[in-house]
Parts: sequence; structure tokens; C-alpha cells
Amino acid sequence: MTAPIRVLVCDDQELIRTGFTTIINAQSDMEIVGECGDGRAAVDLAARLRPDVVVMDVRMPVLDGIEATRLLAGAAVPEPVKVLVVTTFNLDEYVYEALRAGASGFLLKDAPPAQLLNGIRTVATGAALLAPEVTRQLVGRYAARIRPAEGDPDGGALTPREMEVLRLIAEGLSNSEIAAALVISQETVKTYVSRILTKLDLRDRVQAVVYAYRRGLVT
Repeated sequence: MTAPIRVLVCDDQELIRTGFTTIINAQSDMEIVGECGDGRAAVDLAARLRPDVVVMDVRMPVLDGIEATRLLAGAAVPEPVKVLVVTTFNLDEYVYEALRAGASGFLLKDAPPAQLLNGIRTVATGAALLAPEVTRQLVGRYAARIRPAEGDPDGGALTPREMEVLRLIAEGLSNSEIAAALVISQETVKTYVSRILTKLDLRDRVQAVVYAYRRGLVT
């Protein structure tokens, strides 16, 4: 049998933590290994408990979710930890920074339980989770603030078709939607996505979306 996905829940609202842990513990393929109410505690617990996924709030005391995510994705723990940011869209304009910090995806707090569970499973496999409608609204809303950063890879290495796929990724399309739009197979899309990530030295689709907006490929 496959080992259950080990999850750490970090949110400063006890009611939300309790709700998340109850839903997650009810799954046969998941288990809660810890919970906490601030980002500093999340980093400390992750170093000790080695969770597969951290479900992370953004606005918290002591250390917010953005800085905690940056530490979890960096050298603050023995191995980088996958982070799923769960946020309130109307309040958290810093989710974009959380993605830059290394989060593997994000969901809205009012998403149904099935989406939360699917998000944890998706992130645990090493894939990125981007709700298309949230991607367009959230990243697009703050695109005017985004500027290319020093050290960003040059997109000139991409072929025209790869650039087209990158734009569609940034618009929030799934592999199946990209395949339909370009009239190609999903396997071909996966190949293009893999090449894009390799050429641009990006970790996952989340970073690809951030890169595309930083470079002005999507408006």
C-alpha cells in the first residue's frame, strides 16, 4: 500500500484549522502530522515532522505565510517542502508573492472540501495547482506591479510553439484545454510543458505563470 500523504496545516484561525484537519484525517490516503497558528511554527514543525504538504494561510502573526513559504522552499528545512496556499481572495493581495516564494499552488478558503483534497493530492505528486479563474483574476490584477527580475532566464530559447504554450499556461488553461486550443494531443502538451520548464530553469507551472507575467507575455 502507498504511504498516506503527510499534511501539516498552518492557519491562525482555530476553527479553520479544525475544519481542515477533520476533512483531511477522514481520507484513507492522508494523515495530519501537525497543525499550528503561525508561519514560524510551521517552519519549525516541518523541519521536525517532514510533512509531504503544508496547507498554508497567508496572513498570520509572528511570521506570515509568504516568508514561511520562502523558508520551506529553501534551506530552512532538510528538504524543500511543498506548500499549498489556501487564502481569502478578497483580502490577500500577496498570494502572487507567495507563488514567487515557492508555493506549489493556491486555493480559495471557500472552495469545497473536494477541491482542497484534490489540491493536496496534486501538490503531493510534485505537480502545481492553479485554479484557472483565480489565476486570471489574481495574477492579472497585480500584473502591472510585476517587473522582470535580475536573473530571470531569457525566453529567447523557446520556440514559437513553446512560447504559445507558455502563454496558455499563464492564462490558466489545463493541459487538456491547451491540447484542444492547439489541436494537439495532451501528451504533446506535456512534452512542451516539460521543455519549457527545463529551458527556463523553472520548477513547475506556477513558476511558469509568474515568469510569463513578469516578462509581459500575458496582459
